[in-house]
Amino acid sequence: MPDFCRATPADILRLIEIRGSVQENRLSDPSSVTPEDYHRFVTQDRVWVARTADRIVGFSASDPTDGTIWALFVELACQGSGLGALLLRHACADLGADGFTTARLTTDPGTRAERLYRKLGWVACGMAADGEVKFEKAL
Repeated sequence: MPDFCRATPADILRLIEIRGSVQENRLSDPSSVTPEDYHRFVTQDRVWVARTADRIVGFSASDPTDGTIWALFVELACQGSGLGALLLRHACADLGADGFTTARLTTDPGTRAERLYRKLGWVACGMAADGEVKFEKAL
């Protein structure tokens, strides 16, 4: 089982690599999430990573400005192992510590991510303008 710890600036390229390698929930415009965005979240201690002995295999991040989950990604070889649920728990704990009572996120419909959120008790609460399913969960 990987160790869970905060990301550092040295991890940003690996986070971008994992985000870019996903099969679902791909960015329609990869330039819409910049290295500066990752840097902002990392330097605010908002990014959790799952780290094996030799590399990062997944990460999550929460946004303290609006109570959302900004990112939850696990490399393909580790999907289905429970890492996503554990990473999500860390990001939600940060939001709870920030004083939020509800966490929110969006994801593409019909994806493994949507099924994971439903399985973990997240409640669908509508559709976003871009067609993603909006979810929320009490913390």
